[in-house]
Amino acid sequence: MLAPLVVGFDLDLTLIDSRPGIAATYRALAAMTGVFIDAEAAVGRLGPPLEVELARWYPEDRIAAMAELYRAIYPDHAVAGSPALPGAAEAFAAVRGRGGRVIVITGKYEPNARLHLNHLGLAAHAIVGWAWARTKTIAMRDHGAAVYVGDHPADMAAARAGGIAAVAVTTGSHGPDELWAAGADVVLADLTEFPGWLEGHVRGADVGWAGLDG
Repeated sequence: MLAPLVVGFDLDLTLIDSRPGIAATYRALAAMTGVFIDAEAAVGRLGPPLEVELARWYPEDRIAAMAELYRAIYPDHAVAGSPALPGAAEAFAAVRGRGGRVIVITGKYEPNARLHLNHLGLAAHAIVGWAWARTKTIAMRDHGAAVYVGDHPADMAAARAGGIAAVAVTTGSHGPDELWAAGADVVLADLTEFPGWLEGHVRGADVGWAGLDG
């Protein structure tokens, strides 16, 4: 029996432009704690876990508490101000239209990731949060993903480690050269190009997925 097509997507800077909302949350955290945070610089480094960024601004013994506070205030500052990136809805529809499953695998705290998707009407079959590097690879394998789409070199490395197609978009802070070097199988300008790529990929694949035509 053929398995269903499963496509994983990163969230920040792949599906949504979370930079305005994250910057607003950092500014609110700074105001609440009296500690300066360069919010614009912080959003230029999105990808690694939140604690990595907080370690730039807080001593080690405060990072866990600051991360908890950040995640608690995040919904009020970040969700409404973070739009979907071009092509996000169409990319989901392209997978669903082939009988496939959409899995969002993100380093973000899962409840906050779910808030973003619900706010934008982007329905995923599953959401995996707090996943980065090796844990993203594990999530891809656990869900049987055949494709993973992300904006960060670490996303490409995680997909390659899992033996699945690594699809990069340049809607984040990393250009094509970095993404190719990290192992991308294809680099797209944004998700508006994903449905066309998926069409060619599934027709040219030497494995089958349930629900696919041709």
